[in-house]
Amino acid sequence: MITQIYEIQSPQEAEKCIELGVDQIGSVLLSRDSWKDPAIKEVAGLTEGTSTKHSIIPLFSETETIFKAMEYYRPGYVHFCESPMDEFGKIKSIEKMIESQLKFKEHFPEIGIISTVPMPSNDSEAQFSSLEIGKKFARASDLILADTWLGKEPVTGFIGITNTAGNWDVARELSLELDVPVLLAGGLSPENVYDAILKVTPFGVDSCSGTNFVDETGKSVRFRKDFEKLARFMDEVRRARETLELKKREVKEKLEKLKEELKEREAALPAHSVKPQQIILLEEIEDEVSSTQREYEHLGEILG
Repeated sequence: MITQIYEIQSPQEAEKCIELGVDQIGSVLLSRDSWKDPAIKEVAGLTEGTSTKHSIIPLFSETETIFKAMEYYRPGYVHFCESPMDEFGKIKSIEKMIESQLKFKEHFPEIGIISTVPMPSNDSEAQFSSLEIGKKFARASDLILADTWLGKEPVTGFIGITNTAGNWDVARELSLELDVPVLLAGGLSPENVYDAILKVTPFGVDSCSGTNFVDETGKSVRFRKDFEKLARFMDEVRRARETLELKKREVKEKLEKLKEELKEREAALPAHSVKPQQIILLEEIEDEVSSTQREYEHLGEILG
């Protein structure tokens, strides 16, 4: 289970993230006119030779400028978070976005792609299928990031930095159903990340606003990380991982018992005249074996 932390724009903050064991450090290119930032270049350099990877979000969609930026920074990941929907929740043409990502892969096969998939907030009335969107983006993505969609986003046309939790049931569906590993984002902080992980069982978690300093009004301050909060966030992620490791062992024991029960009941069947209720019972056990096997394999995938 990995941790990804945004928005790290300075080498000083990057060094502290690496010290705390952050797996992926994310930086943001704020516009096409200011894509070349020596400080972010230094952040990228600090991750070389370490287990920490660097990801970059371009807050623009011009292909030529994105390619220039990738040549300059050479990150481990490029993170595309352009919204596939308008402010009313109507899905736009995703195919064009996927074509751009596939074109990117052709030019930079060594750079992974993270795609943001919108999920509704808990009080949202928007009617869209995050899973449908996720399946489409999975064609060109190495990681999927589930993040909260509000309609009127803090950065117009892009999803993120809402400091608002999304619908964790939707996020869990993405985590279980997609073939691509899923990171959970959306208002994660030291106070809720433990519960979020146990509910969603994602491949990893992402935090930005929830681990930032807050001003006197209680509003998150962009580009200023609170490292006391981040340290607690990392501790809570580790605690959640330990809980899931225990759950994995319990699921394994349950699976072994179910398989043994199935074997015994099959052996006890008469050679002829098997009763319908006996067949139904066997099918129920087989279904439970299948679902438990799937749960065990999923836990193995996210825990490594």
